[in-house]
Amino acid sequence: MTPNAASSSSGPSGTSRRSFLASTAVATAAVAGGMPLLAACGGADKGSREGTTSGKGAKKILPAYVASNVVSPDFPSKDGSAMGFTAKLDVATLKTSVPKKLGSGGKVSIMSPFWGSPPKGDNAYYTSMNALIGADVQWRNQDGNTYDQKLGAVLASSDVPDVVVVPGWNMMGKIPSAIISKFADLGPYLSGDKVKEYPNLAAIPSDAWQRSIFGGKLMGLPMPASYVQNIVPLYRKDLFDKQDWEVPRSADEFMALCKDITNPRAKRWACGDMKWTAFNTFGVISGGEKALAWTVVDGKLIHRMETPEYLEALEWTRKLFAAGYVHPDFKLGKSQATDPAPKFAAGEFLIWNNDISNWYGQQASQATQNPDFKVWGMDIWNHDGGDPTLWAANPAGIFAFVNKKASESVIRDALAVANVTAAPYGTKEWMMTNYGVEGTHYTLKDGVPVKNDKGNNEVINAYVMVASPAATIAHPDLPDYTKGMVEWQQRMGSFTKKSSFWGLQITEPSRYTNLSNDFEQLEDDIARGHKKIADMQQAISEWKKKGGDQLRDWYQKILDDNGPAAS
Repeated sequence: MTPNAASSSSGPSGTSRRSFLASTAVATAAVAGGMPLLAACGGADKGSREGTTSGKGAKKILPAYVASNVVSPDFPSKDGSAMGFTAKLDVATLKTSVPKKLGSGGKVSIMSPFWGSPPKGDNAYYTSMNALIGADVQWRNQDGNTYDQKLGAVLASSDVPDVVVVPGWNMMGKIPSAIISKFADLGPYLSGDKVKEYPNLAAIPSDAWQRSIFGGKLMGLPMPASYVQNIVPLYRKDLFDKQDWEVPRSADEFMALCKDITNPRAKRWACGDMKWTAFNTFGVISGGEKALAWTVVDGKLIHRMETPEYLEALEWTRKLFAAGYVHPDFKLGKSQATDPAPKFAAGEFLIWNNDISNWYGQQASQATQNPDFKVWGMDIWNHDGGDPTLWAANPAGIFAFVNKKASESVIRDALAVANVTAAPYGTKEWMMTNYGVEGTHYTLKDGVPVKNDKGNNEVINAYVMVASPAATIAHPDLPDYTKGMVEWQQRMGSFTKKSSFWGLQITEPSRYTNLSNDFEQLEDDIARGHKKIADMQQAISEWKKKGGDQLRDWYQKILDDNGPAAS
């Protein structure tokens, strides 16, 4: 695998897929590991090697990587971070990354998840994007909250659109096998130097393309993502500075800080549910996707639940709840009815696990009404005060697929769409994709694009779903936050390891699909004192007997046949 800049899509301001997905309940569950991100490995119970193509096999399939030189980031990608842009925008000086239309003018139907109310099909945004691409894209947007149901029905039918977007968290049940049987091999158009016809696709990191290999073929158009841990312990730096509280560097220091902060009479608690930070500070193997939960330790393939660090992290989280340091709303778990953001803004709790995109989001939402408000991200520490051991996330998690029955002209029109939507920040194509038409959908205020009502209604989660550029953080309105977020990723990236199955598309045999379903709820019950660590130990023992050990053998065979995915 080409070791180029696999990076995060933690989100330029606007409608990057990561930034708008991060605001939904679906994405929150996904980044927290609540939804298994399965992917295609071919013949399920037959233990097929399809979809585990790596090494020399992958090199024959992957597109050539050609870095984009159209724009230069202020902060280049490093150690798996996103690249960052802080420069203000000037429409007159935006670069062109697609000098000629690659579309043939044909129709391309695209089905994609959509959050909100889809605009009318003949709106100004769609019309302008289609003119830029040179194709007539016709959207079949579906409710993102129930997309899995619609997706299954469509893929089981004979009426499959030309392009279908499939988020990783929907790749379960029969979806992976449907992907392999229903969609086209894009290798003849993109493998090797062929991708150079589509320069913005050629600039997508090779690790993201590796994740796009399904059934031994290059099938997906990916959304590149940072492999750096995306859950940040956000904190109210303004209040920390006012009280002279210092950012902790160990589990004991964190506990002592929480004691100092918490004052229920003053309606102030230290933190929210810190389970995912606990997993990181105790060095627990990644739990975001099923395959990533397995890795080789001291020559033996183990699951994250089998490590002592897993139980230690749960116990530490339990102690935070038991001591009364966690805001009462979080004791309700997923059933909580209120959004924690207003109470974080009001100072009712000062430390909050959150996706990195919300570092900017929280600050931007408070910037005008509370100028003293400042949210920042804590560096992740090892529980004992040393350097942390962090585990890499996968470098892509959402894909667009082209119907196997599509003609060559439709496939090329779909690639023309992707070549525009994958344009980097600072280009005319990126601006059109993310903001629409100047004057119609947005205005520039001091170099910052600001959408009007028409922009907010029309320029939302459509074209950005087809393909994305190498992950970018770009907030010219808050340049210090762009710098802070990228540098946080780079520091954490230097402590990040890749597990044995990192970057590969793997689906577990169907008989194991539900094997781990109850563990997240058990984790939360233990944290809140409803269950005990002994209950988890018993559950792990039963998991092994019910198929965990057999599943280990299945993963071991993948390792034996292919070797580890990454060092």
